Amino acid sequence: MVLSASRDATVRQWKPTTSNKDSSIICQAQSFVNTITFIPPSTDHPQGLVVTGGKEAVIDVRPPGRGPEENAERLLLGHAHNVCALDVSVDGNFIISGSWDGTARVWSIKSWDCEAVLEGHTGSVWTVLAYDKKTIITGCADRVIRVFDPSGKKYSDVKGSTDVVRALCRTPSSHYSGADFASTGNDAIIRLWKLNGKEIGQLHGHESFVYSLVCLPSGELVSSGEDRTVRVWRNRDCIQTITHPAISVWGVAASSENGDIVSGASDRIVRVFSRAEERQAAAEDIKAFEDTVKSSSIPRQQMEENDNEQYPSPEFLQQKSGTKEGQVQMIREANGNVSAYQWSQGAQSWVMIGTVVDSAGSSGKKTSHGGKDYDYVFDVDIEDGKPPLKLPYNLSQNPYEAATKFIQDNELPITYLDQVANFITTNTQGAALGQASVPTGADPWGSESRYRPGDAESAQFQTPVERPKLLPQTKFLSITTANLRIILKKITEFNGQLAEERSEYSLDQASLQSLDATTKSLEAALASGKPSDQDRRSNLDSLATRFAASSLRPHPPSRSNQPFRGIPSLEPNDIVTVLLESGFEDRDRENNIMLTVRAFGNLFETPAGQALVDKKFESIHNAVKRYVSSSNRNLSIAITTLYMNYAVLFTRASAGAASTSVERALPLLDELTKIVVATPDSEAVYRTLVALGTLLELGEEVQMAAKNIYGVLPALERIAKKLKEPRIKAVVQEIEKTLS
Repeated sequence: MVLSASRDATVRQWKPTTSNKDSSIICQAQSFVNTITFIPPSTDHPQGLVVTGGKEAVIDVRPPGRGPEENAERLLLGHAHNVCALDVSVDGNFIISGSWDGTARVWSIKSWDCEAVLEGHTGSVWTVLAYDKKTIITGCADRVIRVFDPSGKKYSDVKGSTDVVRALCRTPSSHYSGADFASTGNDAIIRLWKLNGKEIGQLHGHESFVYSLVCLPSGELVSSGEDRTVRVWRNRDCIQTITHPAISVWGVAASSENGDIVSGASDRIVRVFSRAEERQAAAEDIKAFEDTVKSSSIPRQQMEENDNEQYPSPEFLQQKSGTKEGQVQMIREANGNVSAYQWSQGAQSWVMIGTVVDSAGSSGKKTSHGGKDYDYVFDVDIEDGKPPLKLPYNLSQNPYEAATKFIQDNELPITYLDQVANFITTNTQGAALGQASVPTGADPWGSESRYRPGDAESAQFQTPVERPKLLPQTKFLSITTANLRIILKKITEFNGQLAEERSEYSLDQASLQSLDATTKSLEAALASGKPSDQDRRSNLDSLATRFAASSLRPHPPSRSNQPFRGIPSLEPNDIVTVLLESGFEDRDRENNIMLTVRAFGNLFETPAGQALVDKKFESIHNAVKRYVSSSNRNLSIAITTLYMNYAVLFTRASAGAASTSVERALPLLDELTKIVVATPDSEAVYRTLVALGTLLELGEEVQMAAKNIYGVLPALERIAKKLKEPRIKAVVQEIEKTLS
């Protein structure tokens, strides 16, 4: 079954039927129901128990089959404000609740008494996690994650989040990162943590607040948020983005048995997604969902700022691939409309997700400020005797995002955040996109009265937590996304052509079977997040070094007697030599070059690979640097990832061979400075900046060269004006501080 809670004040139970639309109301509250969890069946409660909380500050506990007219099993009283978070311990002995009153509470399932109040929060407790029977984790509007004992004793504060923490989830012991749990929230970053408070990784991809986070049985993470998407994360990468025809996807849950996921969104629809074909909807229902997404209207203010005339034409979608799963690209259609397309890494294609439209306030008129049009431009008095500050706001924005930008632009204390956001909310009540007003009461679109951090009077922001340092980078990155079945099919096709022309270079049947087994092993490794079998990896390396890339990319059959290039002999070569001889042949095929550069970057994953790329640095650098000005985004990101990995390698080696590391760092510094100025892609710019900042750790000689020879500071000034992303701003500031 599926259980859902809603701001329509109902809790519903959904059971599988032929229509998948049958539900029954099991609880009817008087106001918003914000959070829901389930206590598994036990001897005392053979059906299990549904636990819900909301604006009434009462926790309702009842069996799933009980109707709204019947009494609850228990009503748990104690919170002084909206209950916004619930979880059940893994042993089924206690419930954890979080509230806008700034506390979390531990409730015994046996006695139904409140056994402990978890205190010390200075804002709303937005999320709670019963990690194990001895550990409770809370996330708060004050940006701090806290770890408690169920008795109420606090173990530690976990600091590092740069904004409100909205969701927590346990990660399995098999997770690639070794993390114990994950968190996310208003900074749109999924962070991976150890219980001791050490942050060991970040996942980037969401474009606004993230509200919900769960873990699949496979170890993959699933998140949802205000950018109207559900995203599936495998290891470091977002592997699927499911865009919804809504403003926000408030929650996502996962079945621990079959890995199906369920989403609840602002369009009042509960949706189930499955990888199993037998549980998927009919083709016409799937198409109807996709068509609804395509027909969505997206407020222009939610998209990247750009001049409408500068958007590329539809031909872009055929000529360019996306750089990452979920990337959004706006296209100017032939009729003049602007459409938004999203890159699907799995399908290797762009998918339309809506039409970009202008928003309108309650009057339908816009007010100009700073050369842009807004629904509202407020005058805000901050200090007596000084002119008011201008606060621009569009109804398509999240009030907290607008308030944060206003505070940053005017260099105001972060403690003003709640006041400014509440001012926006109060002065725009009743105004919505495309209509003059909305009725009082529940707003089905989530554009007013949405759950916001700090809505409780007690939620006060303290002095911001110091931003964690981004530099130097200490870990190697890899790019491992690939459709292995398509690759295998292409290799088999090429091998068939090669067998007709030069059979001595083709793979025999045993080798093809071995390659098929290797492909299956790699697919299993990607699915589980675990390293592939070492024997398979060795086998793949043997095949790759035995047959140069050009032997698998033959010329048209027998039109020439010229021998194939790049195959000096049948003796095995190391993989770098093979790639250098064959990977850069087709100057007009940048995708082949991009894949070659990715292969170089991925070699840093093993000590043997690190030794090889270290030895071959000059040859690799000379081959790659010809393409640093390429307009191919995938190639730019591959190159910047490779250079970042070299920066990490050089700083690791500097203790033992400082002069050698500096000698090799200087030409790399030159290329990085060129890239940061030339490339338009923010992800490539960010990786370039991290690589550049990491190289500066090599010492004064590199720092002086950066300032006096390669012009790094003017380049940073240009990029800071060009790209406004917080992560880019942060790394620029760190580099400038190092060079000051």
